[in-house]
Amino acid sequence: MLRVLRPFPSESIRLIVFDLDGTLIDSRQDLCNSVNATLKNFDLAPLPDEIIASFIGDGAAMLIRRALTVPGEMPGGPEAVEESFFEEAFRYFLDYYRAHKLDYTRVYPGVIESLDALRLLPDGTPRPMAVLTNKPVGPARAICDGLGLTPYFFGIYGGDSFSTKKPDPLGLLTLITQARTTPTETLMIGDSDVDIKTASNAGVWSLGCSFGLAPDTLELAAPDAVSDHASEWLTALSPLEAKI
Repeated sequence: MLRVLRPFPSESIRLIVFDLDGTLIDSRQDLCNSVNATLKNFDLAPLPDEIIASFIGDGAAMLIRRALTVPGEMPGGPEAVEESFFEEAFRYFLDYYRAHKLDYTRVYPGVIESLDALRLLPDGTPRPMAVLTNKPVGPARAICDGLGLTPYFFGIYGGDSFSTKKPDPLGLLTLITQARTTPTETLMIGDSDVDIKTASNAGVWSLGCSFGLAPDTLELAAPDAVSDHASEWLTALSPLEAKI
């Protein structure tokens, strides 16, 4: 059920920017499998999927740093990992994930239908839509290609596309400039506090996805609205009277 905390001017929203993992795609199993394959390769104990999933959202490098520093393995925090060892493990993870990124990853129910409905503005002109993820851009684009998502977006950008990652607003502000829109005409849709903070830092509207990988982080981040299913994105962008 859609929960609107701060109604936004749906008729004014032109640009929609989506997170990828946990928003458009359910990539949890492939990411968890790739992390555990990395740990196994370096003779480290595997981690429960629930633990690994809680590490997702700040980019692949931080995912691996966190996985390598779980208490009982290499205690002391992400900074405690020897850089040379981290780099070797990170390379292994990326190579493994590139080969297995679409083993189990699927588009969430309702996403394609919603993208089809949202791709045109009310006046019939194309609506600019883009992806902004902290995942490396290479795998992000390959996944979108493989799942048929690429044609919906004028741009797909990753955590290595800009000099900073989300929640820094640089990437989002760059997309706003490319789409020739303004922050008040922009909606960011994502499943974690990282996405909601990015929206806030850029001064744009935000819609959280409770069905994603990090729903527990949404409440404190305070998005403008929260959806339990991708089909509710349409409701969020319908005229205010249709939501009453």
